[in-house]
Amino acid sequence: MQDAPYSRSEAGHDTRGDPPRSGVSTLVSAAAGTGVQRIAEAFAATGERAALMPYLMGGFPTLGDSVRIGEACARAGADLLELGVPYADPLADGPVIQAAGTRALAAGANMAGVLEVARALAPSVPVVLMCYANMVFAPGAEAFIERLARTGASGLIVPDLPLEEATDVREACDARGLALVPLVAPTTPAERLASIGARARGFLYTVSVVGITGEREALQTRFAEVVARARASTQVPVALGFGISTPEQARQAADAGADGVIVGSRLVRAAGEGEDPAGAVGALVGELFAGLARSR
Repeated sequence: MQDAPYSRSEAGHDTRGDPPRSGVSTLVSAAAGTGVQRIAEAFAATGERAALMPYLMGGFPTLGDSVRIGEACARAGADLLELGVPYADPLADGPVIQAAGTRALAAGANMAGVLEVARALAPSVPVVLMCYANMVFAPGAEAFIERLARTGASGLIVPDLPLEEATDVREACDARGLALVPLVAPTTPAERLASIGARARGFLYTVSVVGITGEREALQTRFAEVVARARASTQVPVALGFGISTPEQARQAADAGADGVIVGSRLVRAAGEGEDPAGAVGALVGELFAGLARSR
């Protein structure tokens, strides 16, 4: 199954003054009810506002807290959720998310438990699982993707899966209507960027900076350049992540043309700081949503 065509004008871009649309039949795949369709609908239904995608670490502080945090995010305005699986050697994660993953593993979180978190959240909001390649290939790509699809999740992000090794995983996802979401960086060469963008499903995860995840003070100077490069390479939405932590930064990413904004470390930090993780994260997501509502 190929990606549904994505039209920025139909999803609200370059149509200022038009009302947001809830129907997106022209944007979705022919297979109704798939994860690819749910992601396309989530982006299209935002109108001119960029989609908001909070990240949460599965099993942090506990598996039950993960469900409550995800539910709080959805109530506060999240359009999609990125759900991380704790891993002992996370190459893309900064110190906040690494520490959360370490605590989750120590508390007994594992793939089975995080998939149950995805199952609990999927009826409310599209869930995109983020895990590392070893977790996919150890049981076999087909078996893993089948297990993921049964949770109702909409997609999969595998940051250490290079384009050249992604075919089997992408085909398994395509067969089950899941989106295999690739990542691109500011340093991705143009030719490779075009190849990745052409094969992207769901959205193109566009890394805003060189480096790992984490909060940063100044980012906006390169947002427009990074987004423009990604947009020229693909027909799916462009979501900007890594380093975005404040409503102002989220708004700047949207104003630079990003179709979606991903926020992780700031929310994970909040989940570990107080006695009410879901309340703390939900409040921050509400602030991010308000910031995006004022963009464009």
